[in-house]
Amino acid sequence: MSFWILERVPEPEEMDDSEEVASYSASAAERHLDAIDDTFVEHLSRLLGSALVSGVASGWSLDVGTGPAQIPIKVLTRFPALRMIGLDRSPNMLLCARQNAARGGVSDRLLLLRSDGHRLPFPDGAFSLVLCNSVLHHARNPAGLLRELFRVAAPGAAVLVRDLRRPARPLLRWHQWRHGRNYRGRMRDLFDASVRAAYTTEELRDFLQQAGVARAAVFRFGGAHMGVERSASRAG
Repeated sequence: MSFWILERVPEPEEMDDSEEVASYSASAAERHLDAIDDTFVEHLSRLLGSALVSGVASGWSLDVGTGPAQIPIKVLTRFPALRMIGLDRSPNMLLCARQNAARGGVSDRLLLLRSDGHRLPFPDGAFSLVLCNSVLHHARNPAGLLRELFRVAAPGAAVLVRDLRRPARPLLRWHQWRHGRNYRGRMRDLFDASVRAAYTTEELRDFLQQAGVARAAVFRFGGAHMGVERSASRAG
C-alpha cells in the first residue's frame, strides 16, 4: 500500500446505540452540526435555483438516512411547498426524529419510516428532490445506494448526497483535529471513526460511474466533505 493511502476501516450500517444517538445532542456538537447542516441547506438552495420559482421544488421529497431529522426540519422550514419522507434503519434515530419534528413544527409534512436505502420501496422517478447526508460511508454497497437514490428521483429532480472525506494517511491526525475539534467524548470517537470509514473523491467518482448515473458530478466542500450533486431541471 502507498504511504499516502489511508486504509479504509468500515463502520456498521446502522447507528442505533442509545449513546450514539444521544451524542448528537451534546451542546458543543449540536451547535457545530447545526452550522454544518445550514451549509447543506444552502447548497441545496443553489441546486434548486429557478426550480423554487417554477414549482419543480414542490410535492414529495426524500431524505435517506435521516438520523435525528435536523436536515429535513431545516429544509421543510425553508421550503414550505415541500413534503418529505425521511428514512432510517435505526428505531432509536427515528424516535429522536419524531420528537425533533414535533418540536420543529413540521410533523404534518414529514413522514418518518424505517427502511434500507439500498432497497427503496418507491417507484422510479417518485420524488422532486432526493437528499442523503453522512450515509455513504455506512453503505455496504455505495454504488448501489447511489443507483437507488437517482432511480427514485424524477428526471428533473435535484439530488444532493454529501459525506465526509477520507484524507491521505500523513494528514489523518491533522484532519481529525482540524475538523473534529468541536466534538468531545463519544461524539469525537464517532467522528474519528467516520473519517476512517469515509471514501476519497477518486473512489466516489468510481462509484458514480458504476452506478451509471447521468447528469451528476462529484464535488468537494471545504476540507472535510465531498459528495454527488445534480441541479434541478425542468427538462430533466
